Parts: sequence; structure tokens; C-alpha cells
Amino acid sequence: MHYDGKLLARARTELENIKRKNLDEQLRRRELAYARCPELERTDSKLRAHMTELVRLTISRDPAIKAGLDALKDENLSLQRHRAGLLSSLGVSADYLDAIYSCPKCRDTGIYEGGVCTCLERLYNKELTKELGTLMRNGDESFDSFDLSLYPDQPDPATHVVPRELMGLVLDRCRRYAENFPDVSSNLLFQGGTGLGKTYISACIARVVADKGCSVCYESAAAALENYERAKFSRDSEDGAAAAVRVRRMESCDLMILDDLGTEMVTPMTVSALYTLINTRLVNGRRTIISTNCTDEELQKKYTPQICSRIFGEFIALPFVGKDIRKLKKGM
Repeated sequence: MHYDGKLLARARTELENIKRKNLDEQLRRRELAYARCPELERTDSKLRAHMTELVRLTISRDPAIKAGLDALKDENLSLQRHRAGLLSSLGVSADYLDAIYSCPKCRDTGIYEGGVCTCLERLYNKELTKELGTLMRNGDESFDSFDLSLYPDQPDPATHVVPRELMGLVLDRCRRYAENFPDVSSNLLFQGGTGLGKTYISACIARVVADKGCSVCYESAAAALENYERAKFSRDSEDGAAAAVRVRRMESCDLMILDDLGTEMVTPMTVSALYTLINTRLVNGRRTIISTNCTDEELQKKYTPQICSRIFGEFIALPFVGKDIRKLKKGM
């Protein structure tokens, strides 16, 4: 995974905050326990003195070192048993005053087996997902808030489809997709007119996936493809470097949501960038959700056979039907 240095630094800062809170809690526990049982503090002081003596004996060349170490070991075990009894008398466990770690694997260092620990990666993904602000417009997007009553419950005269029933199926499919992520094997294509809930359901999925600690990127098609252009033609500028970082995020995040495909200006550059984004994610097994107002025929007119082959072959199409919800809510 490619890491953005700034986001990784923010994730490390958050990890340091977690470590500090854990240390504060450990010190609070110690202060309270010592106040209730002064003998516990004296016992801990003796144990620390034993550790100092152990180090001294280990590095000394005293011929009697073995006898000293054996005696120290016996006394240390006796103090440990005494300490456990004191803690038990306080009604707490034997490890109550031990160091507190939120991540037992790396002990809150962020490094595990020579690489980034999953705890730091979750914090990094959390920072990455904060950029979903443009998608989370209201802050209350959830599957439970999706109002199926806004969709007609009578068959459409042209298609004989009942929009409310169909959208209920779409809602269930998207809910399961989010709940099972990242253990999903498909990409999704949301197709339908303006104001039918494509972006809202995208936000619902994004919220559930992000809460699991997975990284999510959201961009409109126009903005996403513009990043490719800036990264290519302004690579030596600050703007170009920022665009290159954005491109790496879009290509490597766990879930990419590409909104409003078909509204961007279609040029050889944007077509090439779109192919690169979709194909790179498919090759690397990264999941993608694309929403569009275009029909299959319109997509085929706008994009190359290579792009359409990947969209039609690798994405499950979910139709969004009904009337423009935005207009319904405004009473139009």
C-alpha cells in the first residue's frame, strides 16, 4: 500500500495520543492503588531495587554471582506472590498496574514484524476516510435512514417494474455488500437518473466500510480524472505532486467510489486515465463502485471497448428507478 506521508504522520500522532492516554490511565491506577495500600508501593519499590541489583550482578565478575542470582530470584518470586496478594485484596487482577496497550501485537509502537502494524494502518485509513466529507453531506447517511416510501409503489407503465420493490432489493444488496466488506468479490455499477439515491447509498456503504477501518476514497469522475491530468502535466509543481498523491490513493484504497461517470468532458486524456484507474484496481483486486446516469448504450458511445468490457464484465449493475427524490422533497 502507498502511504501519504502527511496522513501517516497524523495517524502516528493519533497513536501517540492513544499511548499517552493509556499511560495516564496506568498512572491513575497506580496512584489510587498506592493510596489505598501503601504496602503495595513499598513492594514495588523493592522489586525495582531487585531489578537494579540483577543488572549489577549480571555484568559483574564476582565468582559468587550464581549464588547471588539464585537468592535474588527466590526473593523476587516471594515479592511477586506478596504483590499479587495485595492486589487481590484490593479487588483487582494481578496485572492491574501493568502497562496498558491498545494493540497487544505491537504494544502501540505501530511497527510489527518490520512493517506497519494493523493498528496504525487502521488509524491511517481513518485519516484517509476523513476526506469523505464531500460525500457525507448530512452526517446521518445510513441504510436505516434510506426512505423507500419516496419511491412509487405502482408499476411503471413502460417497464411494468414497481420502483419501491426494486429499490428494496437494491438496498438489501448494498447493505450486504457493506456488511461483508472486504470479503466481497464484486464491484458495483449504480445506473439511473438524477436524484434517485445513488450518491446517498454510496455514502451509506462508505460509512460502514470506513467504520471497519478500511480505506475509502470518493471522487466525482471529473475530479478524479483531472487529478491524472495534473499529475502528468504539472508533475514538478506543488499542485502536481498533490494530484499524484491523490492518484495513488484512488488506485490503492480498499474501496473507490467514482461518482457521476459520464458527466466529465470526454477526451483522449480522460479516457486513458479512466482505463488506468479501473484496470489498476481490477488487477490488484481492489473494489470499486461507479455511479452513472448513463445507460449501457450511452457508456458504449462515450468510452472505448476496453473500458466498457471491464465495466460490463467486472461490475454488477444495480438499476436505480423512480422519481427525482430531491424534487419530491421540495414538493415540486
